[in-house]
Amino acid sequence: MKDIRDIRFFGYLAGEIRGTDDDRPPLVFVHGLTYDRRQWGPLLDELAAVDPGRRVLTLDLPGHGESARWDGYDLDKVVAALHTAVTEAGLAAPVVVGHSLGGVLVTRYAAAHATRGVVNVDQPLLAGGFGDVLRQAEPVLRSPSWGEIWDRMLGNMQIDRLPPAARHLVSTATDPRQDLLLGYWDEILVTSAEELGRRQTHLLDVIRSNGVPYRYVTGHSPDPAYEGWLRSALPDVTVTVLPGSGHFPHLVHPREMAGMLAG
Repeated sequence: MKDIRDIRFFGYLAGEIRGTDDDRPPLVFVHGLTYDRRQWGPLLDELAAVDPGRRVLTLDLPGHGESARWDGYDLDKVVAALHTAVTEAGLAAPVVVGHSLGGVLVTRYAAAHATRGVVNVDQPLLAGGFGDVLRQAEPVLRSPSWGEIWDRMLGNMQIDRLPPAARHLVSTATDPRQDLLLGYWDEILVTSAEELGRRQTHLLDVIRSNGVPYRYVTGHSPDPAYEGWLRSALPDVTVTVLPGSGHFPHLVHPREMAGMLAG
């Protein structure tokens, strides 16, 4: 079956849609902070091989790729923009797949809009220690030296574990900027960890009540305390560990990821 692609704007967001409408749930892919929809290329190539013709929408988040910059990046407004894009693309109740920050967004999306599944790629939903680090680093984040913080984050992502082509993609298909970091991390900076935890628990309660399947894919064994919290909120959650892939399991194991999404 020919893989038909259409690159255009869907609402406020630049994106690419491919495949044909049929009885398979469409897939919507949401990338992580500073990256863009190109990040999904290796996975989409594998998906085309194992699930040809699958209806797929990849989007550039506000301020990323070909999507316009915003004055601020309130996460609820970003989720609303995602829903507008999904609606304009004519997709009903998709499976939403998000990497890193995208995992936060698709979780929030599934709690607010009709969804047939969530795949969260390596994004813990509790800010925890990460929030503490950001709040301590806030003066630097707001200064001309903000790039030091992002470089430190990159150092924890185990990019060196990636295959050469994937490492090149991660290094080039990205545009780190101060406005993105401050805008998308604003909620963590201004909200206590306790309140963020309550909000995330509520979102998962809604997802569980709606019977939406939820899969957490990670490159390393989850922290036991975090996994316990996740399973208490979502007893039917599927946790998949693709070892040795750091923060980018979809790039180290694209074939395995495609197999999870096929159907």
